[in-house]
Amino acid sequence: MKVFYKTAATASGGRSGTSTLNDGSFSVQMVPPGSNVTGVNPEQLFALGYAACFDNAMQLMAKQLKVDAQGAKTSIEVGIGQLTEGGYSLDVDITAHLPGMASSDAERLIEATHELCPYSNAIRGNVDVRLHIETETTQ
Repeated sequence: MKVFYKTAATASGGRSGTSTLNDGSFSVQMVPPGSNVTGVNPEQLFALGYAACFDNAMQLMAKQLKVDAQGAKTSIEVGIGQLTEGGYSLDVDITAHLPGMASSDAERLIEATHELCPYSNAIRGNVDVRLHIETETTQ
């Protein structure tokens, strides 16, 4: 694989510490889920990154498939849970908001995007992922 970009981060204190990009451009206070303390947890950061990456891949695929994805956006919901055999895993729901797009085009687009997106490729076979489509125009 030819690597186009790399970044690095350092965490200290785990879910009750600080995570900082090594270039100093971003630092965040980490908190356990449900702690009611100001900060974010790793699942939230994963959801942010995955949503941005998937949305960008969806724009690329829309051009390749020649479908109009104007007004499109991506929502990612990330959960964490314990595996029956021990350990923990993530659980992901991806919703592509594709207002006014024909269902057949929307299905083709989200499936192709899921094959292209680096986050999807990184977790494929390791994480339960469900794809959802919303084509209704909301006010």
